[in-house]
Amino acid sequence: MIKFHTVGGYSEVGKNMSILEIDDDAIILDMGLFLPPIVELENKKGEVYTERSLRTIEALPDDKKISKDLRKKIRAILIGHAHLDHVGAVPYMEYNYKAPIVGTPFTMEFLKAIAEDGNFVLKNQTRTVHPNSSITIKGKKDIKVEFINMTHSTLQTAMVVIHTPKGAIVYANDFKFDNYPIIGKKPNYQRLKELGKQGVLALIVDSIYANVEKKTPSEKIARGLLEDVLFTTDNQKSGLFVTTFSSHIARLKSIVDCGVKLNRKIVFVGRSLHRYVSVASKVNLAPFTNKIKLVRYRNQVERALKKVSRDPTEWMVVCTGHQGEPGSILDRLTRGVLPYKFSSKDHVVFSSAVIPSVWSIANRQKLEKKMKAAGTRIFTDVHVSGHCMREDLRDLVGMLQPQHIIPAHAGIDKTTAMAELASELGYKLGKTVHLMQNGNKLSLG
Repeated sequence: MIKFHTVGGYSEVGKNMSILEIDDDAIILDMGLFLPPIVELENKKGEVYTERSLRTIEALPDDKKISKDLRKKIRAILIGHAHLDHVGAVPYMEYNYKAPIVGTPFTMEFLKAIAEDGNFVLKNQTRTVHPNSSITIKGKKDIKVEFINMTHSTLQTAMVVIHTPKGAIVYANDFKFDNYPIIGKKPNYQRLKELGKQGVLALIVDSIYANVEKKTPSEKIARGLLEDVLFTTDNQKSGLFVTTFSSHIARLKSIVDCGVKLNRKIVFVGRSLHRYVSVASKVNLAPFTNKIKLVRYRNQVERALKKVSRDPTEWMVVCTGHQGEPGSILDRLTRGVLPYKFSSKDHVVFSSAVIPSVWSIANRQKLEKKMKAAGTRIFTDVHVSGHCMREDLRDLVGMLQPQHIIPAHAGIDKTTAMAELASELGYKLGKTVHLMQNGNKLSLG
């Protein structure tokens, strides 16, 4: 009997965790954080987290309801990619299971980095699997798992495929179809089509933008947007600050390439930037580190910004704070607690979109209000998404031809749109397309 259990990520965006049960064995898919309440916790208590405090604010997947029998069946914890809403809960929860943690090299290095930063010692073994490779999970019966190369807004993202006696289970959280990635290979369409011919029992799929009737643009479009802003505006006499997602190494490469063409010295400022770039460098996926100065600690940050303030036109500062996060570099700059003061001579480029949560929207508005009060010139939405949209989803279903579709990575408002698309393609709600929420269970045969 094959059963699918939803733990987190089906009633909200984030907190992703699912369990696939195959007879006497089971596998965990992702173990992520729910980030919005963590922002609130930062506002109130600073940045000290414990499992207890995170469970109190419901930032961890609720695995307490998992039965003892199912818990004993867990043979592996499989992580799709290195974003906190997919891997961030591992250091707090993995000790509850006796199972190896498996992911791509970049993902596993990132996991080790966040565990070290939080003074965690992982109890379980970590194993790496390269994109477009497979691994055997030992259990009552051996289980073959593939990590298919996919494009997203961080490196070495994979679609995880679990092979069962009834057909393949494809876990597609998160992805986009980008044929022109800045770093890494394009999606492995050939293998997806092969799986479709071999037989796919179920597709668990990212639905956050299933309601947007577009194909997600390539990362090369974001590079073009950056070039348009940085090369066609008069910034020769301006201070230049750029902010983006710290995990988006491909975007950071484009930013650095632009800075080099502008003949600017480039400094990366902020803890999360230091973490992600250092991890990418360890796995030889940060081909720009020789062109930048990377600073993390407060004294390093202050020294670097003092140098920038003496002649801002010589520098490009890449920093944290694109969501207006409390404690980020941009937040601290606008509050006057760092040795650089924004003025009408400065340009700030947001190579990101605002995450659609109450806290992110409010924090960004506060940040921009302070910048505008100083006369700072702001460029927003210099960005393309890392998530699939409706037409990418249509293509994925066409390639895989799954028997069942399970919309994921969002609440019912978003997953309904994926269910509607599936209905367009001939699936029947409640029979072959399944709208689920956290804590549900589905038998797949």
